[in-house]
Amino acid sequence: MRAVSRRAHRNLDYAVIVVFALAPVVLSLTGAAAGLSYALAAVHLLLTLVTAAPVGVMALVPIPLHGIIEFVVAVGLVVVGLAFDGSERAFYVIIGLVVFVVWFVTAYTEPRDAG
Repeated sequence: MRAVSRRAHRNLDYAVIVVFALAPVVLSLTGAAAGLSYALAAVHLLLTLVTAAPVGVMALVPIPLHGIIEFVVAVGLVVVGLAFDGSERAFYVIIGLVVFVVWFVTAYTEPRDAG
């Protein structure tokens, strides 16, 4: 059973966006690691706004597709993280694992009107 509703997932999406946006400053990420983090904040915000879910702006991306994209991103973040060193590696591997856990516990198939 998936424990996180789509509405709760939406709030977690916004939290992840904030983490990506602030990580370069808070963690002193530089170069490609910082640029990637800012790009991921923008892309995740766009995906969140166009997903057919509670409080979404436009219903362009079905929630099951949103889930597939997040699974792929989670795996990609861990893999990309391995290309970095030190705190940059730790950030991308940890955020990838966090996104994976959120993906794993989210009910992506519940009816649109539900939670």
